Amino acid sequence: MKVRTSEILAGLTTTIIFVAIFSYVFDIPRILPDFSDFSSLIENKKSSTKKKKKQSKPSVRSNGNEGRVIDTFNGVDIYYNGRVANIQGRNVTSDGYNLGLKYQCVEFVKRYYYEFYNHKMPNSYGNAKDFFSYSIADGNMNAARGLRQFNNPSHARPKIGDLLVFGATQWNKFGHVAIISKVDNNSIEIAQQNPGSNNPSRKSYNLDTNNGTYNIGSPYVLGWLRKS
Repeated sequence: MKVRTSEILAGLTTTIIFVAIFSYVFDIPRILPDFSDFSSLIENKKSSTKKKKKQSKPSVRSNGNEGRVIDTFNGVDIYYNGRVANIQGRNVTSDGYNLGLKYQCVEFVKRYYYEFYNHKMPNSYGNAKDFFSYSIADGNMNAARGLRQFNNPSHARPKIGDLLVFGATQWNKFGHVAIISKVDNNSIEIAQQNPGSNNPSRKSYNLDTNNGTYNIGSPYVLGWLRKS
């Protein structure tokens, strides 16, 4: 039996619409869901022809709670952002230092290091995954961030206050960043901003020790950064 092209297209269209509605309602993706500082990429793009439409900004789905403090770690506030694509403008300090887009994950970790450690990163832009450099050996300095970088796994045990970096996933190409808020013998806890509207600001991961190395139990954790 032959299948008409129109029937195939109708089926595909129905599937796409269903997936889009499902994603919108349930705030997919949920695995490390953060759009970080991606608007810096959009801002720098120019249309190649006059016929191309101007790049649209991420839509904001507001429930009136965006910008509300939902947690605090070491005196640094963590804000609710609703859907992961929401942006409330750029946060810049009084002395001109870029903290990032409110209230993305990158904005929190840079604000934490600025307020708690009085630390300014030489490169204050980039997506979450860009905080980790694959070319830097375990324990060496990440010059772009002004922090020492440790790989996952590493010979250095994670510490409270370390900046944890997650890589891209199939759901989130920008990565995710958080601050390690607690370290136990077999686990760590992170404090995070913008994990998704239905996810908590704190999350725990296993910490495995093997032959003097420490591994945080997530395939997406690239490593952690530390002010030395």
